[in-house]
Amino acid sequence: MTSEHFKKISAAGVLLSIGIIYGDIGTSPLYTFQPIIKDGGGISKELVMGAISCIFWTLTLQTTFKYIIMTLQADNHGEGGIFSLYALVSKIDKRLYLPAIIGAGTLLADGIITPPISVASAVEGLNGVKGWETTIVPGNNLVIGIVLGILIALFLFQRMGTKIVGASFGPIMLVWFIMIAVLGILQIVRYPQIFAALNPVVGWNLLTQHPKGFWLLGSIFLCTTGAEALYSDLGHCGKKNIQASWILVKTALVLSYLGQGAWLLLQNKTDIGDVNPFFAIVPSNLLFPVVIIATVATIIASQALISGSYTLISEAITLNFWPRVTVKYPTDIRGQIYIPSINWILCFGCILVVFYFRTSENMSAAYGFSITIAMLMTTILMFYFLRFKKHYSWFVVIPILMVFATVESSFFIANAAKLLHRLMFLVFEIGLIGTMYIWYRARKINNRFLQFVDIREQIPQLRDLSADNSVPMYCSNLIYLSKANNPAQIEQKIIYSIFSHQPKRADVYWFVHIERTDEPFTMEYSVDELENGKVIRVEFRLGFRVQAKVNVLFRKVLDEMVANKEMDITSRYPSLKKYHRPSDFRYIILEKFLSFENEFSLRESFILHGYFALKHFAQSDAKAFGLDSSESLIEKIPLIINPITNIQMKRIDPRERKA
Repeated sequence: MTSEHFKKISAAGVLLSIGIIYGDIGTSPLYTFQPIIKDGGGISKELVMGAISCIFWTLTLQTTFKYIIMTLQADNHGEGGIFSLYALVSKIDKRLYLPAIIGAGTLLADGIITPPISVASAVEGLNGVKGWETTIVPGNNLVIGIVLGILIALFLFQRMGTKIVGASFGPIMLVWFIMIAVLGILQIVRYPQIFAALNPVVGWNLLTQHPKGFWLLGSIFLCTTGAEALYSDLGHCGKKNIQASWILVKTALVLSYLGQGAWLLLQNKTDIGDVNPFFAIVPSNLLFPVVIIATVATIIASQALISGSYTLISEAITLNFWPRVTVKYPTDIRGQIYIPSINWILCFGCILVVFYFRTSENMSAAYGFSITIAMLMTTILMFYFLRFKKHYSWFVVIPILMVFATVESSFFIANAAKLLHRLMFLVFEIGLIGTMYIWYRARKINNRFLQFVDIREQIPQLRDLSADNSVPMYCSNLIYLSKANNPAQIEQKIIYSIFSHQPKRADVYWFVHIERTDEPFTMEYSVDELENGKVIRVEFRLGFRVQAKVNVLFRKVLDEMVANKEMDITSRYPSLKKYHRPSDFRYIILEKFLSFENEFSLRESFILHGYFALKHFAQSDAKAFGLDSSESLIEKIPLIINPITNIQMKRIDPRERKA
């Protein structure tokens, strides 16, 4: 299905949205209510009604108003996500990279807790199935083994892509939402007074009058944890389909929470022990199939989050926020990628979470903090988008910002109480954000000290070198990757490489430049012959979701130039030319290393040493740009930023030394 299908509402688009977009938020009824009751000190009408009110208005304000209505307007040529939003506003303020990387880092950290908490909460439902009560006890080794088995299988499956099973996501999740709605209705008809909980005053009274009122927001927030992810998947389904499907999804979610609340109030007791209200409302003869459907739904939710993590890292690489790592394309579906390193980092993190917390209830105590930060960062970027891209009036933007900032700051403060439960996540988040910060700032420092020269002044020397038969022919076509945005310029280091670092005589000198656009899937190129048939600049304009496979792209350019009779790539060696052999091509890749001839400030030293340490784990430039090793050569050049100049040495007479 092409992106054109997503510009209007369609049954297929709505079904796809239900399957891909709403897995995370759609499975939140599994684990939201139980911690609210425990944190609130037991069942009471004030607590249950107030919690449902807060859940309903959180879904309305946070998910519906902020994300479904407002944030989906930040449509970057059909794509969404925090980096797509950053690409739209990055030129407004240079400091906006900070909320972008903080939001991305915390969103990625969510990827190591959402799969375990979702799958564990579903598997633990077997505890209520007759005959399983003493076998499936939350936190015992069997439950942990089942959860780990599902998660490991899920991560092992990633390398094959989701093309085979992806078509089933929509129908399965549709069954899930219909099921939780029906289960909720069955309890609501027994206690219709529960609808009074939708009054916002009931929720306000809980937050202001209950002894633990405000701090309950930490558990209430669990109902909307998938809201940030739905924006990231905008490109898969389209804005209108996401908005249309939300009507069904929100209705089902609200009915499920109302049903759980009705069941709790019908118990006439304050303590239900370890019983999960979600599974408690299921008729006993249907519990086993409901647990199976719930488990499948949580696997789909986990898959969506894992796929979103790959997309996020892929965008970070193209925007120079992340070291270049191996990116694979397991299927021919547009946008479906697989990043092995991220896959195994997430897998290892999920395994640690399961072993450390053991039960979904314990996991919920650490859940939510990361996403509140990610949401706050999106709010900051949305402010710039609405004000400077959509040109909304200050009188409109400021009230909207204040509403979101107040709601999310409240959730942040309430979730901050969980900090001690989630120190392992804090280390993970700091590592992710620190990696992005170091990589981005080091590239900026590096680019700041790039020296450019006028390329047209170098053309006579290039022409003379090419014609100088006393210099051995290096290759027929010599290709350099250039960072010069100005077509009239070239890096000084490239000129040094050609003339001074073993003179490189060639028939044609090619300079290839890649410009990243703010659009996701741009693929354009231009050719500028600076010296007819001798010095040629090729510029590629690629979207931030397009991988820069230079070898493939350059060959495509050559094919078109040959077809248009603009270029003859037949070898110019007489012995090869008569057999119509093609010319040889050689890419020169200039790779920097940190020279010892530098004096740094503490900050620059930390950033640059961190950058070069990270480079050891990154792909080489040759591999990252898709250059065949047989056609490429790496030249090492020192990076000298602040050369040591204050050297005090005294010259002595050799006779004095001998004496």
